[in-house]
Amino acid sequence: MSPINVMINGLPGNVSRVIARHIQNDNRFNLLPWSLTGPEIEEPVCNVEPAVVQLINPKDRESILKTILTEVKPFITVDYTHPSAVNDNAAFYCRHQLPFVMGTTGGDRSALENTVEKSQSAAVIAPNMAKQIVGFQAMMAWAANTFPDLFKGYSLSIRESHQQGKADTSGTARAMVGYFNNLGLVFSADDIQMERDPEIQAKTWGIPERYLDGHGWHTYTLDAEDQTVKFEFTHNISGREIYAQGTMDAIVYLDEKVRTGSRGRVFSMIDVLKGV
Repeated sequence: MSPINVMINGLPGNVSRVIARHIQNDNRFNLLPWSLTGPEIEEPVCNVEPAVVQLINPKDRESILKTILTEVKPFITVDYTHPSAVNDNAAFYCRHQLPFVMGTTGGDRSALENTVEKSQSAAVIAPNMAKQIVGFQAMMAWAANTFPDLFKGYSLSIRESHQQGKADTSGTARAMVGYFNNLGLVFSADDIQMERDPEIQAKTWGIPERYLDGHGWHTYTLDAEDQTVKFEFTHNISGREIYAQGTMDAIVYLDEKVRTGSRGRVFSMIDVLKGV
């Protein structure tokens, strides 16, 4: 089977670099030498050893895509850009029938899914591409559906810390709110405690200095009303390597779905893990 052509959008961003490096080192894939980037990026290229990738400004993407489509297709697009670009990028992909893996959080998620469902494209959309975290979320979803109101009367706090450059609240933390609500806890996504200050992260959270520029630490604490019982769930990710394997699994999964005719379909990382 021929390698899957992959276009990584969001270079020269850190997550995109990690994904691009893994793509190059895996013979299942072929990294394409183009990447959509933000309007603030002035560099014309990004070096992702050994590849040199041309960076495409939003104003040039329509014309350059025409050239790309004459040189190579089909291909899977992977989006690790910026929350402010999520919906516009998705509309662009769907307009050109480009299947995509959306790893970027933020944006209007309902509109994002509607855009795909009304198109001739298909996508894997997930707030978190780390397979083990997705599995943990699936367990929480099962508990919420199986034991509704199990923690009714308890209080909840959610604390999340990510690198200073992450603009939005953690998509994983927001998703967890819904599960806890079904378990009987009164809590809003607005109540999530978000930390982006490196000094506080190091001194108060104990996050190693080498991971201050790339981490995702979450703690969910549930306290009984009389303070005699406490439950705490924690998952701490240091670095970005964990996201690469999940992203590559999503690419393989989506490629198979597209090859078998899926159009206008939104798939989740749960679908990817199940292989359904």
